[in-house]
Amino acid sequence: MNDNKIRIILSGGGTGGHIYPAVATAEALIRILGERAEILFVGAEGKMEMEKIPALGYNIVGLPVAGLQRRLTLANLAVPFKLIRSITKARRTLRDFRPHIAIGFGGYASGPILKAAQKMGIPTIIQEQNSFAGVTNKLLAAAAKKICVAYDGMERFFPAEKIVHTGNPLRGSFGAPVERSAALTHFGLSGTKPVVLIVGGSLGSRTMNEMMKAHMDRIVAEGKVEVIWQNGKYYDREMEEFCSQRDTTGIWRGAFINRMDYAYEAATVVISRSGACSVSELCLVGKPTIFIPSPNVAEDHQTHNAMALVNKEAAEIVRDAEAVEKGLAVAEELATDTERLATLSRNIRALAIADSAERVARIAIAEINN
Repeated sequence: MNDNKIRIILSGGGTGGHIYPAVATAEALIRILGERAEILFVGAEGKMEMEKIPALGYNIVGLPVAGLQRRLTLANLAVPFKLIRSITKARRTLRDFRPHIAIGFGGYASGPILKAAQKMGIPTIIQEQNSFAGVTNKLLAAAAKKICVAYDGMERFFPAEKIVHTGNPLRGSFGAPVERSAALTHFGLSGTKPVVLIVGGSLGSRTMNEMMKAHMDRIVAEGKVEVIWQNGKYYDREMEEFCSQRDTTGIWRGAFINRMDYAYEAATVVISRSGACSVSELCLVGKPTIFIPSPNVAEDHQTHNAMALVNKEAAEIVRDAEAVEKGLAVAEELATDTERLATLSRNIRALAIADSAERVARIAIAEINN
């Protein structure tokens, strides 16, 4: 093993919200340390990180850890045994790799490796993306050296003296200027009306898609707004069939948006879920946003994320149960309220942290050098 290297373990997984902040931090570490950086990811066997991380050129070790199901299932009986096996494999991984530090980004995948590192005297840092802390990070906090957060008030969950406000590490460039005319042309929109951008996530949001189905005919008939509608991979065939039978003038629809910079530039108002990375991205682009928090997440953290902005006059919220009926009406009303648009844009942009990944990376390097 090359002792000139600085060896760092990054762990987190199960969802993109845990994986991509870890990847962004890895990229920042490489920018700062160059060839001295040696990075190993640790994830959960069978989860998306086991495909996504190698595809990006990084090594990853998978642990057999599994989370408890919310309902009673036979799979829950295997959880303790998988945890024991995961801790054993985590210890072996730490002995073999000899990291200078381990950084956890939440999700149950990061629990065994960081806990084992703490017991072996290896410094650890945790990064909490949400405004309501996850179970794994809360369990790891007492022995962590630093806790990187994206929201105020996190001393509710963590020791205040360990908290550092870094924001959420994001991949890519946001807020870089693009021509609005090019953005509108990309989506086939006229730009003579306000544009509502609906972002349902990579798989899609049933609620947002039902909202569009309920109001599409009215939107086209009234012609008050144009729409960019990302319906997600899971629902794409169904929404394509629905739209094929209707006039879709002024509406762009697709499973994915490959130029999010164009989508943000074209948008007057954004309707979005309030996952941590989505919130951080919207802060960077400074767009007036209506959050529709997903009700299908642990500890209802998307509602907590959204309310952290709503309470600062930095966003609006429509509850999932009311979104099909009210979501687009709220967006259409907001799209013509220039004063409110300006307030929301100013306040959400004030919460942006553009160098979050670098902040986390430099905190890690400082701990290594202590």
